[in-house]
Amino acid sequence: MRLRGLRSQLFAILIIYSVFVTLLVLAVSGHVAAAKHRQSKNERLQLLQDSGAHDDDEDDTRDMLGRSTAGGYPADRMPTQQYVLNTYIDRFFSSLARTCARFPAITISASVLVVILLSLGWMRFAVETDPVKLWVAPDSDAAQEKHFFDTNFGPFFRAEQAFLVNDTLPSGPGPVLSYETLRWWFDVEARVSGLKTEENGITLHDVCYRPTGESCVIQSVTQYFDGEFDNLEKEGWAEQIQDCVDSPVNCLPPFGQPLAIQRLLGGYNYSSEPITEAKALVVTWVVKNHNPSEVEALKKAEEWEAAAQNLLLQVMDEARDRGLRLSFNTEISLEQELNKNTNTDAKIVVISYIVMFIYASLALGSTTVTASMVLRNPKQALVQSKFSLGVVGILIVLMSVAASVGLFSAMGVKATLIIAEVIPFLVLAVGVDNIFLIVHEFERVNISHADEAVPERVARALGRMGPSIQLSAMTETVAFALGAAVGMPAVRNFAAYAAGAVFINALLQVTMFVAVLAVNQERVESGRMDCVPCVRLDKKMDSSGMPNGFGSAPFSGVEEEGWLSRFVRKRYAPALLGNKMRVAVMTLFLGFFAVGIALLPEVQLGLDQRIAIPTGSYLIDYFNDLYAYFGAGPPVYFVTRGVNATSRHAQQELCGRFSTCEAFSLANILEQERKRPEQSFIADATASWVDDYFHWLNPELEECCVDGKTTCFADRDPSWNISLSGMPEGEEFVEYMLRWLDSPTTQDCPLAGQATYGDAVVVDEKALTIPASHFRTAHTPLRSQEDFIAAYAAARRIATEISDKNEGISVFPYSKFYIFFDQYASIVRLATALVGAALAFILVIATTLLGSLTTGIVVTVTVAMIVVDIAGTMALAGVSLNAVSLVNIVICVGIGVEFCAHIARAFTIPSPSILERAPSSLRGKEARAWAALVNVGGSVFSGITVTKLLGVFVLAFTQSKIFEVYYFRVWLALVVWAALHALVFLPVALSMFGGRGYIDPESDGGLEQDLAGRRYRALLPEEEETPRVERQIDQASKTSGSIGLYSQRDQRLPAQLPEGKGGTFAVDASSKYPIEHLTYFGTLIDTPGAVSWVVRNDEEAAWIEGAVMKLLDEERKRADWGKISAEMKRGVVLVCPKMSTGASDELTGRGGGRMCVGYFVVEAIRGWLGVSEVEVDTRHCGFVVKHPDGPVVLLSRDDVEGIKGGLLQPQVWKRW
Repeated sequence: MRLRGLRSQLFAILIIYSVFVTLLVLAVSGHVAAAKHRQSKNERLQLLQDSGAHDDDEDDTRDMLGRSTAGGYPADRMPTQQYVLNTYIDRFFSSLARTCARFPAITISASVLVVILLSLGWMRFAVETDPVKLWVAPDSDAAQEKHFFDTNFGPFFRAEQAFLVNDTLPSGPGPVLSYETLRWWFDVEARVSGLKTEENGITLHDVCYRPTGESCVIQSVTQYFDGEFDNLEKEGWAEQIQDCVDSPVNCLPPFGQPLAIQRLLGGYNYSSEPITEAKALVVTWVVKNHNPSEVEALKKAEEWEAAAQNLLLQVMDEARDRGLRLSFNTEISLEQELNKNTNTDAKIVVISYIVMFIYASLALGSTTVTASMVLRNPKQALVQSKFSLGVVGILIVLMSVAASVGLFSAMGVKATLIIAEVIPFLVLAVGVDNIFLIVHEFERVNISHADEAVPERVARALGRMGPSIQLSAMTETVAFALGAAVGMPAVRNFAAYAAGAVFINALLQVTMFVAVLAVNQERVESGRMDCVPCVRLDKKMDSSGMPNGFGSAPFSGVEEEGWLSRFVRKRYAPALLGNKMRVAVMTLFLGFFAVGIALLPEVQLGLDQRIAIPTGSYLIDYFNDLYAYFGAGPPVYFVTRGVNATSRHAQQELCGRFSTCEAFSLANILEQERKRPEQSFIADATASWVDDYFHWLNPELEECCVDGKTTCFADRDPSWNISLSGMPEGEEFVEYMLRWLDSPTTQDCPLAGQATYGDAVVVDEKALTIPASHFRTAHTPLRSQEDFIAAYAAARRIATEISDKNEGISVFPYSKFYIFFDQYASIVRLATALVGAALAFILVIATTLLGSLTTGIVVTVTVAMIVVDIAGTMALAGVSLNAVSLVNIVICVGIGVEFCAHIARAFTIPSPSILERAPSSLRGKEARAWAALVNVGGSVFSGITVTKLLGVFVLAFTQSKIFEVYYFRVWLALVVWAALHALVFLPVALSMFGGRGYIDPESDGGLEQDLAGRRYRALLPEEEETPRVERQIDQASKTSGSIGLYSQRDQRLPAQLPEGKGGTFAVDASSKYPIEHLTYFGTLIDTPGAVSWVVRNDEEAAWIEGAVMKLLDEERKRADWGKISAEMKRGVVLVCPKMSTGASDELTGRGGGRMCVGYFVVEAIRGWLGVSEVEVDTRHCGFVVKHPDGPVVLLSRDDVEGIKGGLLQPQVWKRW
């Protein structure tokens, strides 16, 4: 069977994988064909364009703006439109941040006040520990059926059970019974029966179940002999026990019901081996249970159980001394051990939080505090540190959890242990990510807009990060909130608390944290120490020379691009997006997906109690022995509701031992099911009260129904018979029924109903009906969670069949464990619905916020693949599906979005300064995918991935098996699969199937969501990273394809361009217009002769004109002028208006100057520079900006991008 199942599984994997690969091949083929078609079309258009006339300046300008892009990049590379919704969201977050930063005291106070008000709900805080109320919806069939059973028949008994096993020998388990062992065990049972509690002196007799009113139900071998060891013969004890086993009715216990050997001995073959081969002795003390409203009675039972537990713990030592092993369980044991487990888990969880807290606090300062700074200037490092900011960030996470708990506690939603253990971890993981994003983007803004006020810089940072945080927060909140629609309280309550905590956390981060960030920046710029703001350093200690003092970006001597960011930019991203690698990645991940789908049916259902118990608990041995040695299955009751059993037709639908009983009556169906236990899991004959009741009326049983000295039906006409003719109906039925239920069960009349059916039938004397009754049988021995689930499903099937076959009766099955396994009847459907609904909402939200249906589909499919792969890992790692893992699956959906959202948004709204540096071999979506990886790839790994891994790895050291299995394994799989899909699969999928891109309304050209602390210098080639002007020019003379404008106070650059090394220029401003700090760095593609400059007077213009012409003469001698001309036509070179028309034509390739103006909107330039007049100089291919001090001409896309990115400050332009 196993081999056949394996073959079927492999076949399914191959089929699914083949389908996916076929679709991939078709998609790639179509993609390649479309690319070739576009290339051919562009070539034809280029030929037409080159041969066309260019006499009309206006038409040429229109063509130029329509077909070329700034910076010389193809039209499909740089987005050309803004997404309206994103623009509005960006502006909203900017305004929100600006307000919070300007009024930090009010913002922080209001946030704290709101959290305090919400936290008042803690006064109604309560933890739900009742498993029934946790795993079963109050309005579910199982809950209503349990309530019906408990109300009519009383709650199911409380069982105290012990196993005495002989398995301590190296040779393995051996026979447990011996005369001396029995002598000792009789004494143990006597001590248990005579046990009195210290507090109230409660005994077993006070709390036990006594069906006859006198003797307690104790299921033990000792009860064959009334619990008296003297009744056991020393020489013939084995034969005595064997006789009782063979004929239980001859050895009735004091409570009057036969004892089945399967409940007394285990570990041997009941049919072929003698009892002396038994490996285990089993004892069960049955204690009466009570409804929750009967508080005092429950306290008495629990008090005695606690005393019995202590006694049995002592007996465990006695058994060990005898070479035996005792395991036991009381009704209160499981809850006590689970509480121990929770206490152990709490320590591990706290350690996990502390690790993430330390990482967050230290990593937040990594952008401004470096090892060299700590060594050279430790006091300045203390100012730049952000440890206190990290503390506030963690406090905000805790505040959001407290507010969420208070809110839902006030609404009457009880917390659970899952909530207490998981929600803080979940919110901390998500919250730390967002804190990293905001802080590191703010550090980038500090570099690019250093001369702006702090509130403006904060507004810019949140304006860029806000939409991305909103995308992830909305999808996570919706994914968690969907769980609130589930009927299962454990999942529903968790979902409500999680959704509330994530939502409140996001609100606090974009308000309170932003205000604290502004205050912290003011502290830094004023030179106050972190954590001790009352200590202020002397300004002389600041060596930066920057306008903002300590708060400025530390350029000098600082390596601003980490090794990870450089690796992603130079090695990883280009390699990943190669054509062959993309096909390999798609094939590999589709293979993973196919394997995951094939493994879905292999995910087991259930939650083994042994996993939920702490390692080393005495209950583990008990459950092992229960599965190994207990030869009987749990009892199962088929309960009837509202049956009019006083009518003949209803009696015939119930009975089974009379000739006129219906062929498919309740008793007959159960008997037929008993004959096929492999399918029905029914092992015992049914205790049919209606059959025993009618047989009790048989006059041949002279000791049963007796009126005086004669039997009840002795002279009845028609006489008692097996056709039910003449049997009592109506009022007479009820009269005899009540007598039968009061008749004591004895050896003379074993069919009397008191002991067996005293609480099995509810009689309504007024309505003359039976509103409730049950037919008792038993399951086969259930050894695993699969057996329990299958037995419950079989019982449901049987009850449904009985109800369908008999119109007059309604039947449902009941057993004590059913309430815990009812979830598995619908958990697969529930999990599918939850994940499907979450994915649907993710698609809608992602499509709306990203402005592209295809990108939304790619993100949604990626999240679905993450969930499927995690489910496949669950099958391989032995993680079963239950309420705990269902909660984790919901978490997987939300966190999966967290990993993917930032990559997707960086792809849709790329950073211009990063996109322009993409390798020339990448076009369109490929270039944007490269930019997304370079932008946030390192962030996703070092921030999101590492943050979660640190917390998850701590869980590996837990002593709790349930935490190790259901949290550590699942969460580790989540982090690994989500990181792989976000960093490997998603960029490839977006490069092939992603949607359109949009212009960033901020257009800072900065790194989006940079968690690694990368700054602007990371965008420069390594050759340009030396800080000094002399080194800049020296390096410039060795390179081509780069441009730069660099100026410092009282420092002028060489007054000549490097000869013979065309492509790099450094132009100083005149002394009349000094620049106080670094203003601009930029990069063009590697094109010989590519130039860009800014001019402010005639002298500079003439000087540049001569230098450029000289440069071009040098380039003509060693380069293909046609190639240079073609590159320049794309807009690489822009012309100074002071040059002659001839010079302009010469520069741009004989009249091609009109093609060089980049595709930029004049209004956008006006907004970037803050000026009123902007004109397009179509003659000389530039933009003329009107200033009071004279014209300033922007001559390339890079100049515009420099201003747009904040690298060339608008304020500086205005000073010019």
